[in-house]
Amino acid sequence: MDQTAERIARTIAAEISASPAQVNAAVGLLDGGATVPFVARYRKEVTGGLDDTQLRTLNDRLTYLREMEARRATILESIKSQGKLTDDLARDIARADTKATLEDIYLPYKPKRRTKAMIARENGLEPLLRAILDNRTADPQALAQGYLTENVETVKAALEGARDILAEELSENATLLGSLRDFMQKEALISAKVVEGKETAGAKFSDYFDHQEKWATIPGHRALALLRAAKEEVVTLEIAPDPEEGKQRAMTMVAAAIGIRGEGPGDQWLRDVAGWTWRVKLSLSMYVDLLSDLRRRAHEEAIAVFARNLKDLLLAAPAGNRPTLGLDPGIRTGVKAAVVDATGKVLETATLYPFQPKMDVRGAQAKIVEMVRRHGVELIAIGNGTASRETERLVGETLALIEGKKPTKVIVSEAGASVYSASELAAQEFPDLDVSLRGAVSIARRLQDPLAELVKITPESIGVGQYQHDVDQRRLAQALEAVVEDAVNAVGVDLNIASAPLLTHVAGLGPSLAQSIVAHRDANGAFPSRKALMKVAGIGPKAFEQCAGFLRIRDGKEPLDASSVHPEAYDVARRIVQACGRDIREIMGKPEALRGLRAEQFVDAKFGLPTVRDILSELEKPGRDPRPSFKTASFADGVEDIKDLKPGMMLEGTVTNVAAFGAFVDIGVHQDGLVHVSQLADRFVKDPHEVVKAGDVVKVRVTEVDIARKRIGLTMRKDGGGDRAAPARRDDGPRGPRGNGGGGRPPRGPAPKAPQDGGGNGALGDALRAAMRKK
Repeated sequence: MDQTAERIARTIAAEISASPAQVNAAVGLLDGGATVPFVARYRKEVTGGLDDTQLRTLNDRLTYLREMEARRATILESIKSQGKLTDDLARDIARADTKATLEDIYLPYKPKRRTKAMIARENGLEPLLRAILDNRTADPQALAQGYLTENVETVKAALEGARDILAEELSENATLLGSLRDFMQKEALISAKVVEGKETAGAKFSDYFDHQEKWATIPGHRALALLRAAKEEVVTLEIAPDPEEGKQRAMTMVAAAIGIRGEGPGDQWLRDVAGWTWRVKLSLSMYVDLLSDLRRRAHEEAIAVFARNLKDLLLAAPAGNRPTLGLDPGIRTGVKAAVVDATGKVLETATLYPFQPKMDVRGAQAKIVEMVRRHGVELIAIGNGTASRETERLVGETLALIEGKKPTKVIVSEAGASVYSASELAAQEFPDLDVSLRGAVSIARRLQDPLAELVKITPESIGVGQYQHDVDQRRLAQALEAVVEDAVNAVGVDLNIASAPLLTHVAGLGPSLAQSIVAHRDANGAFPSRKALMKVAGIGPKAFEQCAGFLRIRDGKEPLDASSVHPEAYDVARRIVQACGRDIREIMGKPEALRGLRAEQFVDAKFGLPTVRDILSELEKPGRDPRPSFKTASFADGVEDIKDLKPGMMLEGTVTNVAAFGAFVDIGVHQDGLVHVSQLADRFVKDPHEVVKAGDVVKVRVTEVDIARKRIGLTMRKDGGGDRAAPARRDDGPRGPRGNGGGGRPPRGPAPKAPQDGGGNGALGDALRAAMRKK
């Protein structure tokens, strides 16, 4: 292994708490085409048990560090070709541990356009600068007299040229730049001032009209709010040290780099140049660097929030394979209804008109009862958008008319349902179904299995992010793609009923192979075994190796095909079964049958202890679903609008979104309430995800209701602290009603253009669409 690979392995190993050998093993597998889910699940012996989180970090850092090593080689070659590479310089380049440090070192040698300093050198003014530096007792103006020429006609011009040369040298001094950057990162303040005349237009950013705090500790969501306010030209931003003491310290550091110690005329002139260089050049350079760092830091935090919320939503509890009636509420346009069977197949659709202007309540109730009885409906999924509570009340009254066992009604987030219904994918699934009715089908199916349905919808329509439209779209797409891939493979996919969008995210597959699998299934019927996958065009040994363990076949010829045991390890599983002396079907799902067996008995040259233990666990609970058991929130009767809320009310709700500053909760009034991070528990909470996640059912108490601004403050504390806080304040700017995202529906009609989200949720733009499909 070369030195570069060793250096990368050591760096990553320290960051993910692993050994270089583990890192090198994982890198070898990933470079060979293995996927993260496959390596995490089926190559534990090779990597020493690195989990998917470690592997994702490893993969990201590997890309960064390889890019940095390539840049290091380019810089070395460039300086070497100029004949300026010394041993000391080569060592400095080798020691640089960030791209920024590398670029600092390269600055003096980097080809550049003609600068003022170059012109000054051409005009013979560099000796003047050296004379001033060498003789501090001499008057610089007197020295400058000796350098006047046709191109340098005045003393002022000569001294300005000398100043330009020194300023450029200081601006390319890697040691000084590093020291200044460290100083600024510790001491700089970020300040915002409202642009005169923008007070009304930028009212949503009023918290930042006169704002200042430390750059090092500003939370990501506030940084993004400031960046957006600046982008919309509502405020101006400044990143600088304290105007008095900090500014003086910065100029002192610049002066120290020159070596100013005395009070002679030369020292005084150099001190003035140091101040000028800081004000005109270095402070601007530091501002750009720190603004870039702040943006990157805030983006990473926002992407992490989005990814974590998306994971929680994708891994939300499924209601299971039960006949379901989906209702997409509407008033004037009617309530769209769709019944799907236990497998998600559409059985019947209808449009009901129980509200204004038709008010056909009896007709709507009769139709609901008829569909429930005809299809044996066990669940009724009601979308949480406009007229949701009115529809829920209608269903409740209708269920009272049904004798015997009644279906369970559940409020379901319909975020993205209308976008999906107008999509090309929905048109392919339901070519003969009206666009308005496709949303009801999606609502029913997402209650049965949120993961299988939500992978069809672009993340921007799901609305669980924080300023997601503002962040680096490429990084966001990568992060969300990884979340979807991990979620799908953690749960596993039924090969004989999975849709192409779901199969797309199985390790080793992609859009093309997923379509081929579905086409083969449609033409030849259900797959009898995992091995039959090899008959699908395009699936070779490598793709089969990667995907097979994550695909399930229920009631097939091979019982192990219904488990997460990989086909490559079936012989190990059969040896375990043989040791029990019973048929495999009698053992699977019966932990008592495996008692007394030791994993060490079945280790061989190919499969070590981690794999054997995984096989034993899978035989105990074959095909187990890692998602939690299904439960729903019960909304309070008579509380259907924000106007019905009163401080002190105790309510139940569902967490729709978790941000750095708190959690948003749907309490059934078409407007999510905010539980500020300070109100999440009777203790200090640094990260809201420590307490709640998207999809959780929680009990909250109303602390504040602002009808005019549609803001609801909630608390989950039991000590009464919510009454003393101001939980309805949004640190990240305003969050629109759920109709603009965050648990509500996007506008009706064709998929809208990506709008600017209101600080809580919204669209991402076309770049994010890649997140929900393999590249």
